[in-house]
Amino acid sequence: MSRLTTFIIGLLLLVAVACQAPAYSAHPTRVRAYGTLTKDSRLNRVAVIGDSYTTGTDEGGLGPNSWTARAWQTLAQRGARIAPDVAAEGRAGYGVPGDHGSIFEDLTSRAVRADDALVVFFGSRNDQGVDPQLLAGKARDTFDLARVLAPSARFLVIGPPWPTADVPEPMLVIRDVLNAAARAAGAAFVDPIGDRWFVDRPDLIGPDGVHPNDAGHQYLADKIAPLIGMQLSR
Repeated sequence: MSRLTTFIIGLLLLVAVACQAPAYSAHPTRVRAYGTLTKDSRLNRVAVIGDSYTTGTDEGGLGPNSWTARAWQTLAQRGARIAPDVAAEGRAGYGVPGDHGSIFEDLTSRAVRADDALVVFFGSRNDQGVDPQLLAGKARDTFDLARVLAPSARFLVIGPPWPTADVPEPMLVIRDVLNAAARAAGAAFVDPIGDRWFVDRPDLIGPDGVHPNDAGHQYLADKIAPLIGMQLSR
């Protein structure tokens, strides 16, 4: 067999192998990229610290009707995976013990974990009557503890709401103290009083004139779920 014949046969074999190769083999990077186009599967741990506006009451918001449960449903529908830890106690505040003797700092120690992505603090109107300087110190201690427990978490501090437009002066003091403490801690602060949550919406408050009913908890979920989603997406 001549060298020319051998060369031609080898060339024909190479062409045959190339023709049998998969069409996508020339673009392996693109194929791998298509295979990973899925929803964000990260599990976001979220701790919530609060008072009776979070626990729910006989007026509404118990169990699956709570704003937290409904907020998790809303976020799940938008593709966010949430692993929540909720520690809330009726009558509790940053400086006032609740029904079981806990203040927000105690609740923080129970709920916040090292791998939390976000810690949410909500309230509290129960701090009326607490000296502003003491309240500022208690809020600072609470945020400091949360930072030690969850070094990389974001903080979302939601001040106390008030269901009418004529807000008592002590509530404004609480709002301002928490705003300052939250900003000092690098937290995002939301002001339900300034944003007029529940104002002119008596249909969302129970007969006691204080606590949200089930519709009020849905209203809270509609307000707070986007705030949580925004913090998790940053």
